[in-house]
Amino acid sequence: MARITLELPSQFIFSTTLTVRVSDINYGGHVGNDAILALMQDARVIFYRTLGFAGEVSFEGTVGQIIADAVVVYKSESFLGDQLQVEIAVDDFNKYGFDMFYLITNLSTGKETARGKTGIVCFDYDKRKVASIPESLLTKLKTS
Repeated sequence: MARITLELPSQFIFSTTLTVRVSDINYGGHVGNDAILALMQDARVIFYRTLGFAGEVSFEGTVGQIIADAVVVYKSESFLGDQLQVEIAVDDFNKYGFDMFYLITNLSTGKETARGKTGIVCFDYDKRKVASIPESLLTKLKTS
């Protein structure tokens, strides 16, 4: 079976460090595949907050985001208490969204833990439909 590959952009615009929690560990004793998506979300929310937004569901008025797709390529194990650096890049902008890329490195071992991509689509939570990227978000993403 062919493995999925994910090419990352050359420039990352944000970095944060997260600690592996007991809730991130699966029955194999290492960070679970589902936990990687949750760690990506944690980093994404922290990133949005540094841009001045409250989180993922309120960029401008009732427009926030939804995840249209997600890809994760697992590279190495991480364990309870490990420090993970999550770097974020954005690319492939269109009228309604963009792609967000993640490079997760285990600072405890120096190894790449995972890389990922989420397709971000802006969504008006009151109208329950896709919305254009708010100009305030677009400007901050492109100037970060």
